[in-house]
Amino acid sequence: MKEKHPSLAPLLDMPVQKTLSQEDIKHNIPHREPFLLVDEVRVVEDGKTCVGIKHVKGDEYFFKGHFPQKPIMPGVLILESMSQTFGGAIMDRVNKNGKGLPLFLGVENAKFRGMVVPGDTLQMPVQILRLGKLSRIYAEAYVNGKLCTEAYLTFILGENLNV
Repeated sequence: MKEKHPSLAPLLDMPVQKTLSQEDIKHNIPHREPFLLVDEVRVVEDGKTCVGIKHVKGDEYFFKGHFPQKPIMPGVLILESMSQTFGGAIMDRVNKNGKGLPLFLGVENAKFRGMVVPGDTLQMPVQILRLGKLSRIYAEAYVNGKLCTEAYLTFILGENLNV
């Protein structure tokens, strides 16, 4: 059994070095609406920690089918939001030639502990454990101070899609 990672909740209240807007994030990763799933990234310590923010709106495309009578944000999209937080925060740092794209290699120990519904604000603290051609993060997601998702995510820096 793996040891539990220390909570990233303290990052939610820490001062930030810089805040990246959605336009900044779009500069760093190729995702666009309706699949851009992070609204801003607050860099706490450059190259080490950040917090992604996603304002979950009732008209999000995925709520039409998951589930129409009780809309819940799919867990895989919460993981994708965490991934985009990481990419949005660091791609300008590791993507010097403009040809890199962080691609998922793995998801480990993902746990879903609460639902995310329309009107929620998802706060996603991320700790970068390894940064380079192979990168690894530990990320959590909170709604109203309550942990709803946690996971280790691994990425490889692949070729860009010429965006």
